[in-house]
Amino acid sequence: MCGIAGIVNLRGNAVEPAEISRLTNLVAHRGPFGEGIWFSANRNLAFGHRRLAIIDPGEGGYQPMVSADGRHVIVYNGEIYNFLELRRELEAQGAVFRSQSDTEVILAAWQAWQEGMLTRFNGMWALAIYDTSTEELFLARDRFGIKPLLYALTPDRFVFASEQRALARSGLINVSLDVDVARRLLVDAFGIEGSERTLCREVRRLQAGHCMWLRRGRLEIRRWWRTVDHLPTIPKTEAERVERFRELFQDAVALRMRSDVPIGTCLSGGFDSSAVICTMAAHEKAGMGPRDSTSWRHAFVATFPGAANDERPMAEEAAAWADVAPIFLEIGRADALTELDQILDDNDDVYIGLPSAAWLIYRELRRHNVTVSLDGHGADELMGAYFQEGQSGAFRLRNAASAIASNSSLAKRGIDLMRTLMIKRKGHYFLRGGLRDIPPELPLVGDDDVLPSDWGAMNRRLYRMFHSTVLPTILRNFDRLSMAHGIEVRMPFMDWRLVTYTMALPDTSKSSNGYTKVVARQAMANLMPESIRMGRRKVGFNSPMPEWLNGPLAGWVAGLLDQKVPAFAELVDEESLRKSVDHLISSKQWDWESAGRIWPYLNMKWALARFA
Repeated sequence: MCGIAGIVNLRGNAVEPAEISRLTNLVAHRGPFGEGIWFSANRNLAFGHRRLAIIDPGEGGYQPMVSADGRHVIVYNGEIYNFLELRRELEAQGAVFRSQSDTEVILAAWQAWQEGMLTRFNGMWALAIYDTSTEELFLARDRFGIKPLLYALTPDRFVFASEQRALARSGLINVSLDVDVARRLLVDAFGIEGSERTLCREVRRLQAGHCMWLRRGRLEIRRWWRTVDHLPTIPKTEAERVERFRELFQDAVALRMRSDVPIGTCLSGGFDSSAVICTMAAHEKAGMGPRDSTSWRHAFVATFPGAANDERPMAEEAAAWADVAPIFLEIGRADALTELDQILDDNDDVYIGLPSAAWLIYRELRRHNVTVSLDGHGADELMGAYFQEGQSGAFRLRNAASAIASNSSLAKRGIDLMRTLMIKRKGHYFLRGGLRDIPPELPLVGDDDVLPSDWGAMNRRLYRMFHSTVLPTILRNFDRLSMAHGIEVRMPFMDWRLVTYTMALPDTSKSSNGYTKVVARQAMANLMPESIRMGRRKVGFNSPMPEWLNGPLAGWVAGLLDQKVPAFAELVDEESLRKSVDHLISSKQWDWESAGRIWPYLNMKWALARFA
């Protein structure tokens, strides 16, 4: 897990060392354990790397890495969890390895299988491989876009990096605001990350499941992965279906316990994270495999004393079941302003909420020298968690918008319709020009996939949430917030084998008799606390926004609205926005609905005030 960067000067002039160093330093937080830079023979191409050492943390894992024959060079961010199995297969074909790293396995896989290696990988990655013989550059991103890859192409150069802000601040490209993207983010915070576009008009995102060639100054991009093309045949009986899910989930957890450094987990007390830590404990009892970390009993729990979204009692119960002594981080009113500018900057985009809680808990992992966390991300969008009694307002808002947007009858205008109805009901709409100024939805990865004709409405909705709207945004957030502290997040529920299998199951395996995630709950019978396994309460991992906005954040919000930001004024009817916010502040009537509706405007104004 690392930060990667690269520069290709298309006119043949040499890359200056200061240029690649600056770009690499802008992702330094992603890899605090070392820096590497490599230049091609004619120096018109340079790779930069910041290392987070997890597999083969010694010198053998340093990047950029050159193949034994000197032909191929790689920079890579991520983990290939099945690298041991691939290594044995490649050794049987004659490959010789000099290190114990998964990076060298990728290089050997490239030389053996070229692009065909991608479908053999079980993991998460963003990578670039340069062929010194043909002078061609290949880049690829994992199936579901867990790891980021941003790039810019100008007549003079091609530049890539792990984060948007690195490219924007590198001085290598001139950046300007993509006004259409900004407008869409204000009404649909989940409608951008699945596309190729970003807030910076000149910066593009390599979409999930895509790869790219740079040949003779021209980009060729293609999609190498469609989940719908890889759906397996499912067992006929319910018992067999549950058993197969259990097998896949247990193996997904076991593979992600491979590490040469200590690992842990962020434990909320909900079903997803509790299933992960309880399965980690079960794996140890069953017998650890090669390269599994025996230092795994590190559970970090964010608690919110007095807040509605505090789940400490459930987290304590799950930790006790797994025989782990949890580390608690209390987050309260005093944390509302803690490192606020840094948190917003680290999130590197506009969202519906303030992500302080996640940023703070990952900082706590770093303070305890735990650099890997197995978390429960992806389960909600894979198996559904909607409109449940007791869930937080922000989580409910997120899922309401996404569910409507993904419904086949509303298709691509769903989020606009839901948010428009919600905003007009409240009497507020803050974009200048109103509805006529909302640009159409952007093309999102997965939107054109032809789904099985026998799929029900829920499966169709989940497919879009998982690939196109909600999950890509959540993955972006957790990548940035964890890597701000050099923490790698591994996600067992996003093992591609488990994803394709679960996608192929009928709607009733996800939702039945008032329960969601039915197959997962059945699979975890007797393997986790029963009260959590069958609990209906669903709380999103959010900062306590209403409490903070009604208290310690009120002054910050008022000060932000006082700032003069011309780019924001061109987008937003600031008088109407200010009137609405002033009422909420004076009456202390912020709730989850108003926070989720208005925070994107506040986040956008903050971002545009600092736009490169």
